[in-house]
Amino acid sequence: MGFIGQTNCSAAKGGIVGLTEAASKEAARLVIRINAIQPGLIRTVMTEAMPATARDAKMAEIPMQRAGEPSEIATVALFYASDLSSYMTGTVAEVTGGRHI
Repeated sequence: MGFIGQTNCSAAKGGIVGLTEAASKEAARLVIRINAIQPGLIRTVMTEAMPATARDAKMAEIPMQRAGEPSEIATVALFYASDLSSYMTGTVAEVTGGRHI
């Protein structure tokens, strides 16, 4: 989801999605899987330092009504690294509490 003043961030995230999709096609024949994780609002030192009004505005956009925890991103990374995702490549997991990027 693009925002005023965040063109650079939106372009970078879009680039990562394109890179993930293209590189996964190139690397699949080598049995290399490439996937990405797009985190939403995650409780970190950076997000805790946000002004309360900005944090509250972001929180209002999240259907689960809370920020994610770093461990919730880690579990998705662990899934991608495990054999449970052995037939997945070129995917982008949105870990956003329901707020789509």
